Amino acid sequence: MLKNYFKIAWRNILKRRFYSFVTIFGLSVGMTFSFLIMSYIWGELNVNRDLRNIENQYIVRSKWKNPDMGIDIATLGPLGKTLKEEYPDLVANYYRYDAITVAVSKGDRHFREEVQTGDSTLLSMYGFPLAEGNAGSALSKPNAIVITEDKALKYFGKTNAVGETLTLHNFVGGKQEYEVSAVLKTLSNNSVSRLLQNQAELFIPLSSLEGRKGSENNWQNPFMITYVELRDGIKKEKLNKPLAQILETHAPENIKADLQVYLTSLTDYYREANDGLVRKMILTLSGVTAFILLMAIVNFVNISIGKSSSRLKEIGVRKVLGSLKRQLVGQFLAESVLLAFCSVILSVACYEAFRTLFGNLLGKPLDSLVHLFPYSIFIPVASALLVGLLAGIYPAFVLSGVPSLDSMKGKLKSLKENILFRRLLVASQFITALFVFAGAAVVSQQVNFFFSKDLGYQKESLVSLAVPRDWTPEGLTRMESVRNEFSRLKEVKQVSLSYEIPNGNNGGHYGIYKTGQDSTKAVHTQFLATDEKYADTYGLKMIAGKYFQSGQGESFYTDKIIFNEAALKVLGYKSADEAVGRQIRVHYFPKPLSIKGVIHNFHFESMHKVIKPLAIIHVRNSGAYRYLTFRLNPSDLGKSIAAIEQKWRELMPDAPFEYIFMDDTLQKLYQSEVQLKKASQLATILSVLIVLLGVLGMVSLNVARRTREVGIRKVLGATGISIVALFLKEFLLVLLFAIAVSFPLIYIIMSKWLQNYAYRIDIGISTFVWTGMFFGMIISLIVCMQTYKAALMNPVKSLKTE
Repeated sequence: MLKNYFKIAWRNILKRRFYSFVTIFGLSVGMTFSFLIMSYIWGELNVNRDLRNIENQYIVRSKWKNPDMGIDIATLGPLGKTLKEEYPDLVANYYRYDAITVAVSKGDRHFREEVQTGDSTLLSMYGFPLAEGNAGSALSKPNAIVITEDKALKYFGKTNAVGETLTLHNFVGGKQEYEVSAVLKTLSNNSVSRLLQNQAELFIPLSSLEGRKGSENNWQNPFMITYVELRDGIKKEKLNKPLAQILETHAPENIKADLQVYLTSLTDYYREANDGLVRKMILTLSGVTAFILLMAIVNFVNISIGKSSSRLKEIGVRKVLGSLKRQLVGQFLAESVLLAFCSVILSVACYEAFRTLFGNLLGKPLDSLVHLFPYSIFIPVASALLVGLLAGIYPAFVLSGVPSLDSMKGKLKSLKENILFRRLLVASQFITALFVFAGAAVVSQQVNFFFSKDLGYQKESLVSLAVPRDWTPEGLTRMESVRNEFSRLKEVKQVSLSYEIPNGNNGGHYGIYKTGQDSTKAVHTQFLATDEKYADTYGLKMIAGKYFQSGQGESFYTDKIIFNEAALKVLGYKSADEAVGRQIRVHYFPKPLSIKGVIHNFHFESMHKVIKPLAIIHVRNSGAYRYLTFRLNPSDLGKSIAAIEQKWRELMPDAPFEYIFMDDTLQKLYQSEVQLKKASQLATILSVLIVLLGVLGMVSLNVARRTREVGIRKVLGATGISIVALFLKEFLLVLLFAIAVSFPLIYIIMSKWLQNYAYRIDIGISTFVWTGMFFGMIISLIVCMQTYKAALMNPVKSLKTE
């Protein structure tokens, strides 16, 4: 019996090729997108899952009363080690690291790499798979370095690299040799080697690099990434009192009053970090996927019911010959499931074809079906059965329930009673498509706003390069000479040396207060360290006073400070002119500083946050630098870069030449929003495609069912335009209903989403007008194309169709 069901189902599919194609293609579009999103979500849910003893692994996080005093993902340098030493019955292990960017050389090849300088417990604690070496002793020597297979191939052309050496450039102008003690297999995505944007693939012992020593023992340092492994059966709540006690005993007074330390499980951290960014992305994409798949199923239901007129006599004959209702239901469900299996086969092929492209769009590689086995077999089969049953169960019961007499006469009375339901199904498609389309438009407008808004500086033709670091007075003097050499190039308008560029990473926070005030009332402020050419290079605008001036001597730099407008406001100055020349105090600075000038507010961080108080000191005051920033002549950027590279090779032959334009830096600041924009645009294309397929199928069926009616209308004098309008009216009325439902929902939900940004667009009525017009035009086009042929048909031929 089952074999007979599928044989007849296959014949019916071949007999109605056009409608079968529309149904299969529409379902495959929804399923392909679903499989791609499921693969992405599966990868996100499994981040950190392969770490050793993951159920006991935690990251130590900080909650500051004043958020400017530290960051969420880091804590005090010695905290992890102290926790293990003082509470060994609770804590089994710990790992701390300082994330740094270091120039790495092998022979005459030079690169800049992300490096973790951390505890020797790394490999034994997390169980990263080794291709070579011993996990217990790999980081026990101060000159040891652990690298991944990819880095081994990059530097040595082989993976068996234990015993080879690499040269790391330190922070006092020297170079240190490190011997490869272990080679890691390719690391999966995890929150230890990739806590932030960049993946670390080189690991060295703590304090082994000159210029970066002692941070792990400094209770004043709140920027140490720390993990702890609890003993079996120990809940994180048991560490609340020990953590509070350690802070009370060891932390400085100005820190412990502001700091609360807590633990987050690594199984949860990845999804909950950055205000639940990954969790929100998963929920958003899951919702969009469910809607798109639902639209594809709605297409199937509508077309199945719509083409029922051609099946009524078949149903009547079956009933007269003794077929039971359950047999008819089984027949229609078999046809539905067979269509779903055809869609799944096409979807699986499309998944393999598009997974790389889709992974690049989301910034995450997607596994092939081979790596997903046996899920790659089970999930498509289960999806075909589930979708086939969901899509076919309503048409099956409706068609099998038509009375025998009506069926034999070909009457559709029973089905006409369900016209409202079918229109609601079409309306649900339109509502979903309108929502996705308008939502994507709002996301695109907000992302475009990020890159078009006046940032307070001129981002065009700005290029930044990380420079070798020699943070001694002599090293700073040499780098200033290098900067001056670059400034003589005709391709360079201006060049500046600084510790920061506007990428959201500042050089730290310090409390500032007016001279004579109580230091406990200090306002914690972001600090930047720049040279005197920074304002000209970035095009910063002065409100009052002047920026640092060259040729005035070192003492002229080190006792001056620049503020932005936000800093003046929190300090209580009524105007910029009033502030210039006044003295202020800064925590940990031995002498007061004089306010040299005031600049307009500019966006140093992303637009998620309001512009904060900002103080700028000269690099000679801090002694540290990281970047040279060039403002190029925009006429020929390629030629300018080539000239800078040639000069770079002359002045710093051992330093890697790796540049980044400011536009690319901003792209990284808004990476998640850019990915959401791309994903929403893709979802829009798919939803519109499914709607078009649905309208195409429904119009074709309406025309086929009403061909005789069209002939009668033409005999009675109806024009072609009036006949087209007859079919068009139904869909436009449904579209108007969908607009009335979807647009208020879009406004409410997208307004809530925009509240995540301190600087955001206003949702204008034009977004809704253009969305409605676009859908009205494409629906009208499809309906007109499908009905125009019927409207022109000879009435005699139309009347003979039945």
